[in-house]
Amino acid sequence: MTEVIAIYAAAVSLLIGSAFVAVGVIGLLKFNDPMTRLHAPTKVGTVGIGMLLLASILHSYANGESSVHALLIMGFLFVTAPVSANFIAKVNIHRGACETPPTPPRDDTWSTLDTPDADMDAEPNAPE
Repeated sequence: MTEVIAIYAAAVSLLIGSAFVAVGVIGLLKFNDPMTRLHAPTKVGTVGIGMLLLASILHSYANGESSVHALLIMGFLFVTAPVSANFIAKVNIHRGACETPPTPPRDDTWSTLDTPDADMDAEPNAPE
């Protein structure tokens, strides 16, 4: 019974994965500039390929085999796809192939525990 469920889950995973990959391909072909074109295959494609690999793992389970290689491929994919997308984005920014991102606003409190004085007065439970 679990083999039948695994086969159906693999079929659903194949459908979902192929739909994600198709959306990524359409986004790659339709977007105009390199930065938006980069977004479609890296985000959507990673989920699509992950679902296809999950289908491979489920199929191997249904056949009573192990699928360590699919897990290794999935781990490698999830580690390297964001890094390569970051490098490609940096190259496009440095070459001037896209608009330069805006500079962030001056804010000393976004990554610290410092609370501005104006916020301290508004907090009812602020230590005095």
